[in-house]
Amino acid sequence: MTADDSNGKEPSPEDRVSEGRATLELIHDAVRSDGERELARRNSALFWSGAAAGMAMSFSLICEGLLRQALPDQVWRPTVTQFGYSFGFLIVILGRQQLFTENTITVVLPVLHRKSLSSFGHLLRVWGIVLLSNLLGGAIVALAIAKTNAFAPEALRAFEEIGLEAIEPAFGTLLIRGIFAGWLIALLVWILPATASARFWAIIVFAYVIGLGHFSHVIAGSIEVFFLAANGSATWGGVLVGYTLPALIGNVAGGVLLAAVINHAQYSIDE
Repeated sequence: MTADDSNGKEPSPEDRVSEGRATLELIHDAVRSDGERELARRNSALFWSGAAAGMAMSFSLICEGLLRQALPDQVWRPTVTQFGYSFGFLIVILGRQQLFTENTITVVLPVLHRKSLSSFGHLLRVWGIVLLSNLLGGAIVALAIAKTNAFAPEALRAFEEIGLEAIEPAFGTLLIRGIFAGWLIALLVWILPATASARFWAIIVFAYVIGLGHFSHVIAGSIEVFFLAANGSATWGGVLVGYTLPALIGNVAGGVLLAAVINHAQYSIDE
């Protein structure tokens, strides 16, 4: 018996899932409950949490770059360096900070449940604030990395290589890769309520696959190309249109259509 049971209160979906009673309905309700809380948050809270997340996501670039700098240029190197890519996701997700790609499923489920213009307006409000604050936080750190001597020249070269590799594909390729990234992050959010003590490893595995597949993540990848703009290797307009825009479209399509809508449809059919 849980503490809530002993007090005569109905346990929350999150409590029941964490106790090992995970079902489709409980996972759906746990994610939707989280989304309801996000939709109710004030603009200032969303902004500062989003800015903190954007800044923390820069550690994906930093850790991957430091590993790349330290390891010899061999065919196996990417299989190791991509573990560094997971670090920013660990900080943000475990720290419960606002990451835009998580919100392609959490705040979408309440809207799919209610289907009202008011809830859709709240969805756009959350998306707009979180996306802009994520990108702003990431840009601030990218500028700090490029304009200070915090990192050795070898590390800066590694950061530049990562950025050039990120922005090299064509618009359509980045968009398709963005669909996979958005899909994976939304699926990660979907399974997290049922992972309990395995949350740490679940985040690492999903983020590692995104990095290894060079899937376009609108925040982590944008920070990589923001570094190029910050050090003069590209223009800000060029990286926003050439990388951030296709990654954004792909992430939204993958997270909303392939994860949120389909998983909600399963739930609706079973109701």
